[in-house]
Amino acid sequence: MKNLGALMKQAQQMQAKMTEMQEKLATIEVAGAAGAGMVTATVTGKGEVKRIKIDPTLVDPKEIEVLEDLIVAALNDARAKAETTAAEEMQKLTGGLNLPPGLKLPF
Repeated sequence: MKNLGALMKQAQQMQAKMTEMQEKLATIEVAGAAGAGMVTATVTGKGEVKRIKIDPTLVDPKEIEVLEDLIVAALNDARAKAETTAAEEMQKLTGGLNLPPGLKLPF
């Protein structure tokens, strides 16, 4: 039973670290860009959109579809970077654990 107690303690420590990591991810901001930086989107490590910046020269009512596409591209770029950041933080947390490939934490 000694091993079970140690395992439970380790699980509690892991849960505390997960909570801490999730709080940290909420404060981390990453920026994505499209159109050579003419549209940028900033999201948190949890994927929450914080800001969108658009170069004023892009604002042309005749080209609104291009602007919309650039916004989507910038948001997708920022989201991908946020996911990478979250995965790197998770790797720091689970570095000593031998988790199966593809297992996404937190659940």
